[in-house]
Amino acid sequence: MRSQASILHLDLDAFFAAVEQRDKPSLRGKPVVVGGVGRRGVVSTASYEARTFGVHSAMSGAEARRLVPHAAFLGGRFEAYWQSSRIVMALLGELSDRVQALSLDEAFVDLAGTAAPTDPDALFAYAEDLRAELTRRTEGLTASVGIGTSKLMAKVASELAKPDGVRVVAAGTEAATLAPLSVRAVPGVGPVTHQRLQTLGLRTVADVQRAPLSELVREVGATWGPELHELAWGRDDRPVEGHRDAKSISQETTFEHDQTDRAWLEGRIDADAAHVCRRLARHGQFARTITIKVRFGDFTTWTRSRTLPGATDDPQRVAQVARSLLDQVDVLRGVRLLGVGVSGFVRAAQEELFWLDEGSSSEVGGPGEPDVGGDGGAGESFGDGPFGRRRRELYWPGADVEHDELGRGWVWGAGLGRVTVRFETRDAPGGPVRSFAQDDPALHPAGPLPMAHEVPVTDEDED
Repeated sequence: MRSQASILHLDLDAFFAAVEQRDKPSLRGKPVVVGGVGRRGVVSTASYEARTFGVHSAMSGAEARRLVPHAAFLGGRFEAYWQSSRIVMALLGELSDRVQALSLDEAFVDLAGTAAPTDPDALFAYAEDLRAELTRRTEGLTASVGIGTSKLMAKVASELAKPDGVRVVAAGTEAATLAPLSVRAVPGVGPVTHQRLQTLGLRTVADVQRAPLSELVREVGATWGPELHELAWGRDDRPVEGHRDAKSISQETTFEHDQTDRAWLEGRIDADAAHVCRRLARHGQFARTITIKVRFGDFTTWTRSRTLPGATDDPQRVAQVARSLLDQVDVLRGVRLLGVGVSGFVRAAQEELFWLDEGSSSEVGGPGEPDVGGDGGAGESFGDGPFGRRRRELYWPGADVEHDELGRGWVWGAGLGRVTVRFETRDAPGGPVRSFAQDDPALHPAGPLPMAHEVPVTDEDED
């Protein structure tokens, strides 16, 4: 354990929804739900205004609409989220060369040996300055920051600081800080472990602190029991893992709530495959092996991989193989983390004659070690994934568009061959609302607007 609080955890507040509210001024201060728009859609992120009605991530779109029918339900805009994420990660990289990004909106930073102060009060002011600079560079986003003597305590501190706050847990106060919290506050305690602990009457971290180690081992296993006991006391010596030369490229997301909807997970795979293949292309490489990583609510972790007869950088091919690997997984157990990776790099494409769903796969892994971290369109014509990567239409609620005469805007609604657009941008609110035929030649899909502090994409990009 460190003798001083020197690990920082930053978590962007309601990230996807916050980006939408920033870029769509008419939605600021109103309930916004990202995802949940398809027939079987699942909520990806809800704004804090929507959360007051009980909406949360992993909830079905139908239930979210019942709770808050007046909310704006939007499909995702991965490029806009990635754009803001790069700005944030670049800012963190100015603090330390040891930054471990967990997802687009979450990262650890090792402050040891940097210019960061060590006094808790000074650290608080340091974190407030960081958050103010983040808001300036991202043009309005906010973040919660926690600082502690370990990854565990930094993560717990940022959760206690939500939303839009700072919490510093000074050395020596770890156990007392954890004690009153629910056992779910301990990383790795998902629904299954939570239920097992409840059967023992262990509801708070203090209960786990007082429990005999033998009882924990009997209930949750010889590997996880001792680890749970150590974490309950705030003992965690895992390092912040900075950048390493990549022998593989992957994208992983830890979900706030365990996911059981296969269609939603397939949509996540599509988005991750697209991101991984962009990075492949920037490196000028092709991959032969495609891997998925699945971590369940009980923290059992499995990987499945398939090696192709040729090499590819095609996101559709990578997504197709990854989805076929996911077919072998019982997602009803509750998926806590999902990732897509590629490896076996070559510098030249080795074209496959056929795309086959059949093929051998390898399965490795077992009980995972606890880790800290980890957030469609109108009608049935859009995919159910969180970012709609399999949409069959050009326009979906929330999508960026541009009209030859009226300029930039976003899709207010779409269906029955019509597209309704609100013409506004983050700096030009309150524009008119107009409807067009879906095939109107003056209307075009568009990407996100550039930002003043936008970070160029490089080979070193890590999300």
